[in-house]
Amino acid sequence: MDLSALASGLDTIWVVLTAAMILLMEGGFALLEAGFVRQKNAVSIIMKVFVDITFGALIFYFFGFGLMYGKDVSGLIGTSGFMMGGDLTHIKLSISNDTYWLFQCAFVIAVISIVSGAVAERINFHAYILYAIAMTGFIYPIAGHWVWSVGGWLGSLGMIDFAGSAVIHAMGGFSALAAAIFIGPRIGKFSDDGTPNIVPPSNLPLASVGAFVLWFGWFGFNSGSTLSATNSSIGHIAVTTMLAAAAGGATCILFTMLRYRKADPPMVINGSLAGLVGITAGCAFVSDGAAIFIGAVCGIAMVFATEFLESKRIDDPVGAFAVHGVSGSIGTLAVGLFAKPELAASVGQGYSGLFYGGGWSLLGVQALGLIIVAVWGFALTWIALKLIGRLAPVRVSRDEELVGLDVGIHGVPAYSQEHDFIELNKLKSR
Repeated sequence: MDLSALASGLDTIWVVLTAAMILLMEGGFALLEAGFVRQKNAVSIIMKVFVDITFGALIFYFFGFGLMYGKDVSGLIGTSGFMMGGDLTHIKLSISNDTYWLFQCAFVIAVISIVSGAVAERINFHAYILYAIAMTGFIYPIAGHWVWSVGGWLGSLGMIDFAGSAVIHAMGGFSALAAAIFIGPRIGKFSDDGTPNIVPPSNLPLASVGAFVLWFGWFGFNSGSTLSATNSSIGHIAVTTMLAAAAGGATCILFTMLRYRKADPPMVINGSLAGLVGITAGCAFVSDGAAIFIGAVCGIAMVFATEFLESKRIDDPVGAFAVHGVSGSIGTLAVGLFAKPELAASVGQGYSGLFYGGGWSLLGVQALGLIIVAVWGFALTWIALKLIGRLAPVRVSRDEELVGLDVGIHGVPAYSQEHDFIELNKLKSR
């Protein structure tokens, strides 16, 4: 075996392992969201996560990957690679196309999971399946093609989004915002005068474990995006990822102590996640100090964004927009400010941020790309839900929402009160 074959083998192992880490994040999403929502809707959360990973993988295989990474047409769309067939010779990597598909599949599943939290406790399960198909088969792949594919028009302009602050998190966050506005708040979330009511989470320890699983998976998210086991920047990417997450959480602890007189657990959990989202675009390009700053800013911005949404009577049960939409936007723009040329060179890029002599060009491209993918995610989600509404109700009935989606939609509670077996006739009579 020559050195090139050995390197390719190592790269394959690295990418498959990091893809598995990203897929494990679905367990984190499930635990986090199930802990944040009320007990009567925990099964509904789990079922949506299974939709994400099952329908998401199949639709991305049949359609999404080809639209995203297929042979480019005018910088807008891919036209090959459907079911991994056709001309994919333009993808020049040390790993196989199958390996590359697996890694990108893990990304698309994460995108739809962002939206699932924003519509928790009131979306119709049939409508959610249809939306998951639209997101994984069209909405996300087209935005991804513009930034990441060979010939994509935003990537050709020089936009940098190393692991997806813009394409995954900002786009997914603004999609979540559109879905939350479209479907409306949960019954009882807001009083008649618009005052928000507290909806106690069912299990904060469960939510915190979910956050830790997501934190773990994020090392695969960011470091795995090198697509190479021998890339010298892997260690630096892991450090910036860790520091940004720590800064986001620590800042939220201190900030909520000052603002609310108590350290707010859900805010602290989301603060760490906000730091992770914020560093995702620039993890390979910024210094350790910049990573800490980005994480801290994202943590504070997440708190203000959460308060702003509630003031506008927008119900986002898990803070999907505040964590992903806002922090993803900050992280995307931060690359245009803090990208260091020597770090960019280590991953094959030649760009410098404004604070390192690069001028305004990179920041301008980052801002343009951010606006494009955010508007795309918001608008296409709104259109998709409008179309879905003609086929199935987007929101569950009032009775189903009040009794809980676990029993109302799925026919089983998350936590059974029965102490023994349930007679089948008794179950049918309910």
